[in-house]
Amino acid sequence: MSTPAWLGAAVRRSHGEAWMLGYAFARYLQLEGCSEETLAAELHCTLEGLQWLSLCRRPEGKSFTEQASAIAERFSVELLPLVQVLRRVEVLDALSARHDSAAISGMQMAARDSTGDDEIH
Repeated sequence: MSTPAWLGAAVRRSHGEAWMLGYAFARYLQLEGCSEETLAAELHCTLEGLQWLSLCRRPEGKSFTEQASAIAERFSVELLPLVQVLRRVEVLDALSARHDSAAISGMQMAARDSTGDDEIH
């Protein structure tokens, strides 16, 4: 069976959808500075397998383990490396969001301070 012509475009689109594995994989590649080939090797799958995985919904919530297990079984990838990739992206995204929130809060405080009582009356 050959790879469908639309698969590449669908994978690229998945990179922008935070609820898809493609997003998590793109973030992982960006954070780790590695290639798709390296990620495929980590997951013990082919590049085409990685593309198909990218179209799956990201496991989340209380059933994360069951969802991740089902994906790993369906696509014949190693569960532990898949979970490690997903958890690493989750942690780094959470830290990034926290950092961004702190930066915004700091800017708001600076803006509030600059409009304070230091005006000349």
